[in-house]
Amino acid sequence: MTGIAPGVELVGPGVPGQERLLTPGAVAFVADLERRFRTERQALLGRRIDRHAQIAAGRMPAFLPETADVRAGDWRVAPTPADLDDRRVEITGPAEPKMMINALNSGAQVFMADFEDALSPTWSNVVAGQLAVQEAVRGTLTFETPDRTYRLGERTATLLVRPRGWHLEERHLLVDGRPVSASLFDAGLFLFHDAVETLARGSGPYLYLPKLESHLEARLWNDVFVHAQAAIGIPRGSVRSTVLIETILAAFEMEEILFELREHAAGLNAGRWDYIFSLIKRFRELPAFVLPDRGQVTMGVPFMRAYTRLLVATCHRRGAHAIGGMSAFIPNRREPEVTANALARVREDKEREARDGFDGTWVAHPDLVPVAAEVFDRVLGDRPNQKEAPGASDVEAAALLDVSVPGGRVTEAGVRQNVNVTIRYLDAWLQGNGAAAIDNLMEDTATAEISRSQLWQWRRHATPLADGAAFTADRYRRIRDEELEKIGRQGGRSTEAATILDGLVLADEFVEFLTLDAYSRLD
Repeated sequence: MTGIAPGVELVGPGVPGQERLLTPGAVAFVADLERRFRTERQALLGRRIDRHAQIAAGRMPAFLPETADVRAGDWRVAPTPADLDDRRVEITGPAEPKMMINALNSGAQVFMADFEDALSPTWSNVVAGQLAVQEAVRGTLTFETPDRTYRLGERTATLLVRPRGWHLEERHLLVDGRPVSASLFDAGLFLFHDAVETLARGSGPYLYLPKLESHLEARLWNDVFVHAQAAIGIPRGSVRSTVLIETILAAFEMEEILFELREHAAGLNAGRWDYIFSLIKRFRELPAFVLPDRGQVTMGVPFMRAYTRLLVATCHRRGAHAIGGMSAFIPNRREPEVTANALARVREDKEREARDGFDGTWVAHPDLVPVAAEVFDRVLGDRPNQKEAPGASDVEAAALLDVSVPGGRVTEAGVRQNVNVTIRYLDAWLQGNGAAAIDNLMEDTATAEISRSQLWQWRRHATPLADGAAFTADRYRRIRDEELEKIGRQGGRSTEAATILDGLVLADEFVEFLTLDAYSRLD
């Protein structure tokens, strides 16, 4: 389809509702954002490549000397809007109608509608997700099944939207012959259609920003917000953003990221699973950074403890919320023992976060909201947060890079788990499901990214397994065949998923994001 707006082309099959979403005004708004910010976005992505080359050559990350005045300065982020002041429990999930209704009705203070790691970005999913967000903002979202009608309750969680990261594109909308930034597409449509309405209802256009690797990438988001607010006609500062600190390089620039977004900042989140993936990715050539089995890289290992302690201290120093990460355990209503284990593990995780000074935390299932709430209620009482808790002030750069894991080792069981879960997750993702329950854990793209990056890292360094034999390409292929046989090749897209995994694990050059190649296989 052409002629939506000058220089704009919509490609691919039509899906229900896209004419309500991609109105001439909305398309023109997104196209304007793309043209204004495309060059800077591409330059920042190129900067990521340059920074990685420096690390591969042995130049370790450090707190930036050129921004020392920002870290030493006396400044705070803008005051928190009333409906974001209490964020003790946040529930997350893909922007899909039924899940959104259950999450908004869950009793959590915040719901994050995800267009990123938990949503398989088929064109129908992306369009339907945006339309569901529009209806959720207006309180009209429903979902029909043969047995039940799902509706929003009188009290719902405050809505935040997570767009896709700067590295991704939306290939179904071309601007001047090139795919539009998926970040600008997702955020732009939300702002165009819903910003005014959220403000009219006493809330605001609130976003979660993923995968940032520097304060310059935060500055770009801030520039987008300033321009978009003026174009839409809403007050500057209406947009509020929470940044996921889920890359190792962003951890060295947390204060600078908040500073760049300070009039649009609401907090930082400890995006723990992508953070582990990022560390593997950025230090992949260096043998000293080979991590053991994924299950041994817990929140208690030195580099994870340093990262979360620094995040709390940074946020509270600047008046921002520090939001904890996701525990992937989920209940199973048909298996009481599984549920009991999930509740115990989640409670333990949230107790650690509350003790560390976090103001809130993430859960992935409505049944876990009461567990997290009980923990944070006990610590917070009637207070909406604990920003007065100063947190650690002694975290040094070296601590963020301390990847020692006492007793850590790579085992064949760990290899098999990584192969198995990546194939099963990619199988689900290729079929349009980006939030997949696997072995009583709620998995999204981050788990698959950790798993496949470890496999590449172990093969690249011929890492010895616990039995003394090196992990080689041949050993990978044997294990992959055995795990694929267990999973089964009938139905689904598991064979195609294994082919994708082969390309990721056996490639000479590391693939930055698995979604970059796999996206071309979606409708």
